Amino acid sequence: MGKYLLFIALLISTGTHGQDSTTNGIPTQLKVEHLENPLGVDIENPRLMWRLQDDRQGALQTAYQIFVGTDSMGIVNDKGNMWNTGKQSSADILVSYAGQDLAPLTRYFWKVVTWDQNGKSHASHAASFETGMMGNSRWKGSWISDHHDIHHKEAPYFRKEFTVAKKIKYARAYIAVAGLYELTLNGGRVSDHRLDPMYTRFDRRTLYVTHDVTEMLQSGENAIGVTLGNGWYNHQSLAVWNFHNAPWRARPTFCLDLRIVYTDGTEETIVSDNNWKTSSGPIISNSIYTGEHYDARLEQTGWNKAGFDDSKWDGVRYRSAPSSHIVSQQTVPIRFVKSYSPQSVKKFDDTTYVFDMGQNMAGVTQLKVKGPEGTVLKIKHGERLYDNGRLDMSNIDVYYRGNKETDPFQTDILILSGKKEDEFAAKFNYKGFRYVEITSSKPVSLDENNLKAYFIHSDVEPVGEIKTSSTLVNDLWRITNNAYLSNLMGYPTDCPQREKNGWTGDGHLAIETALYNFDGISVYEKWLADHRDEQQPNGVLPDIIPTGGWGYGTANGLDWTSTIAIIPWEVYMFYGDSRLLADTYENIKRYVDYVNQISPNGLTTFGRGDWVPVKSQSNLELTSSVYFYVDAQILASAAKLFGKEDDFQKYNSLANKIKQAINDKFLNQETGIYASGTQTELSVPLHWGVVPENMKAKVAANLNQKVEETDFHLDVGVLGAKALLNALKDNGYGESAYKVAVQDTYPSWGWWAVNGATTLLENWDLEAERDISDNHMMFGEIGGWFFKSLGGILPDAEQPGFKHVLLKPIFPKGLSQSTASHKSPYGTIISSWKKNKSTVTFDVQIPPNSTATFFPPENIVDSKPVRLEAGKHRLKLKLK
Repeated sequence: MGKYLLFIALLISTGTHGQDSTTNGIPTQLKVEHLENPLGVDIENPRLMWRLQDDRQGALQTAYQIFVGTDSMGIVNDKGNMWNTGKQSSADILVSYAGQDLAPLTRYFWKVVTWDQNGKSHASHAASFETGMMGNSRWKGSWISDHHDIHHKEAPYFRKEFTVAKKIKYARAYIAVAGLYELTLNGGRVSDHRLDPMYTRFDRRTLYVTHDVTEMLQSGENAIGVTLGNGWYNHQSLAVWNFHNAPWRARPTFCLDLRIVYTDGTEETIVSDNNWKTSSGPIISNSIYTGEHYDARLEQTGWNKAGFDDSKWDGVRYRSAPSSHIVSQQTVPIRFVKSYSPQSVKKFDDTTYVFDMGQNMAGVTQLKVKGPEGTVLKIKHGERLYDNGRLDMSNIDVYYRGNKETDPFQTDILILSGKKEDEFAAKFNYKGFRYVEITSSKPVSLDENNLKAYFIHSDVEPVGEIKTSSTLVNDLWRITNNAYLSNLMGYPTDCPQREKNGWTGDGHLAIETALYNFDGISVYEKWLADHRDEQQPNGVLPDIIPTGGWGYGTANGLDWTSTIAIIPWEVYMFYGDSRLLADTYENIKRYVDYVNQISPNGLTTFGRGDWVPVKSQSNLELTSSVYFYVDAQILASAAKLFGKEDDFQKYNSLANKIKQAINDKFLNQETGIYASGTQTELSVPLHWGVVPENMKAKVAANLNQKVEETDFHLDVGVLGAKALLNALKDNGYGESAYKVAVQDTYPSWGWWAVNGATTLLENWDLEAERDISDNHMMFGEIGGWFFKSLGGILPDAEQPGFKHVLLKPIFPKGLSQSTASHKSPYGTIISSWKKNKSTVTFDVQIPPNSTATFFPPENIVDSKPVRLEAGKHRLKLKLK
């Protein structure tokens, strides 16, 4: 390393700190399919992964050995009857199972032994995974429902009693549903999941969920209860997206196997069949889009417990399976993640109250209230207030076409029993809101103790953090994450209120922000499976996924539906896991081939363009063609990775052709201006690598001049918002990029923050009259950019998954200190710096089994790169 250190005044590398050295080198955090001890694994070659716990300098894994078996004690004693890899001289921490064929409905145990840089071995604790049905033929239950049609409002309730006469070893409930469900055993809710199963194209892929219910069963009499909700399967509310006309639409239905294994080795399966009973109940209407109506007078106490008199309940009917593809839901669940109490309550009169929860979120409210029997409370949710303090929904109900009297938008209705304090929270709906207005048909007394809000989203693990000396930067990072989580419901959405749609553009524009901040791979693998379900035979994709048919229009092109290529590639970059890229390879190929067929000269106008710009309109053909190039380039890179030489040659040539066509038509070689020279038209080619090497400096200088002309304000839509900061920072204008990022007057991200936003908005203009959701993710690149710029933490395409970390931070004026951390597959990367007059103290932590290269920014005296091994490092850098 010595030859690289000429510019460093001091380099301190610290060794072991605060950790028992005997734990160094131990493999920990074992996962299967990116989940801890998962149930219901359906694939034959699940991925096994681990991290090293080792804070020694230069910590490295030199070999590993994996043991997989059905006997836990055998695994503890290094005996794997299913798979023993033997000692493999490799630093890999992600390996696909390649042992004996896995059996369905079977629990497996596994561990890994690793060898460190000194040749010493270290064993992990044993972990487990359990296979699921692994095919439709193993289901014993039948698909059942009640006798109503798609127009019936009341939610169906189902029950069945059974007897347990022997001692239980373990029990699993496997439940597949078209619609949504809540499962109970002996009156207790099974699991903390919400809105299961995840939304899919129901007629092509239906998900089932596996629950460990061992502790919920009891000796003697038991009862199962199932409540079904409409979800996206039976969309009764009318909106412009036509989900009420979805080809799969039907009355919700389910199939259940409750498999009980006894200690004597025998087993029994309680199944859904015609011996179940069904009835309506207190949920008299439910819509994923509008709200839930609950009549507490109709509650049937004890309906899901043994001994309940169900003589007045009806029989069930058999239904055909909604699809031929019933597969396990292998992703993190949606949960109530955080609760909020009202920051304030405004009482207008004895029947009208408005609550401010202090945070815009996707969620549900829980109301506890007592009042006269038959009192009707309308619980309305929204993001804005009128000047008089009442709830304003005009920014979010614009696409609703239903009856606002009988099915009001984002409004729950509770009818009181009059017998007790009634408690209500929607089971089969969520909303986007900060404010809650409750109006009552009769006087009721409410205060901050009556209402609670729950932030609900896919419960992805946080893996990133930004902390700086700038309050605005910290706020922007926080509100970006709030917007992201508000729009993560088993698939990324655009907004949690007006649409709840899986807009493809929003999804890929925010993908780096997503993966720097959250461990979301399982969500994106699920969503790309939705892409594969929705892709037409000719390769075309809709621009909302999943869809009931809407979105295959004329504008569903490259700038949006490039999700099919960009997201698998970014997942590969962040995780070093190529499974999603491999699974989607043929789909990317069909997509690129289709666009190539309709774009013989390498240019295309297939797309939406730079959506919601400040003022300047950018050339659609330019931006769509750049995304065509990106897709072809990703496809060529994937072909090379998978050893498909013919494909590599074909699509590498295509990418070069597109690049040449873009530059021939749009780049003025003399001036260095693309098209008319808007911020978007200059930044998009720069960011995505279209600009010829000899023209980069001139184009970047023009872009910098453009932002100087706007006094470092934005003049972009969504495509420019993705590209602008990166194009500036990556081409020598980091100071300008930072000035734009922390601008706090209109138009800017900061303008939202200083005006009290707690999530990102859909429009730069606070006074805009359309496209005005207050919880949108399409401008979300800013949250990821802080990691790439202030932290400078970047994956290396040659060694993805942060096996090798590229450190390219900036130390901008106006910021005195910054800490960025990201928990990569190898462990936590920390990039922390603090200025002191003419020097910068730069503290770096590189995880074990990884390395890094630090590239000093241009305001450092000597700019030679520094190679860093795993461990902690302190570099003293001299500012120019």
